[in-house]
Amino acid sequence: MDRDLQVDAHQLGRFSRALGSSLTSLHEARRALEHVRAGQLGTKELDEACDGFQERWRYGAEQLGTRIKTVHDGVKLSHEGYVQVNKAIESAFKAVEARA
Repeated sequence: MDRDLQVDAHQLGRFSRALGSSLTSLHEARRALEHVRAGQLGTKELDEACDGFQERWRYGAEQLGTRIKTVHDGVKLSHEGYVQVNKAIESAFKAVEARA
């Protein structure tokens, strides 16, 4: 069964902006947690558990951020390409209509 590729450039743009926003939110969350240090929270055990979480969170957030950025860059590039193609097609149709 043949299927034509259909892309909603508007939705692709919205998805790209949402990915960019999620990167910003992730960065802000990481920055907020960087200021929390052991000794501020309570018992030694709690402080050690928080330090361990902080290290795992930092690593996981960095990995997640890298992957989101890669997807974001690809989606943004695709969106820009589709917008350019749509503008070129529109210009071509206008040129043909002007000649008719």
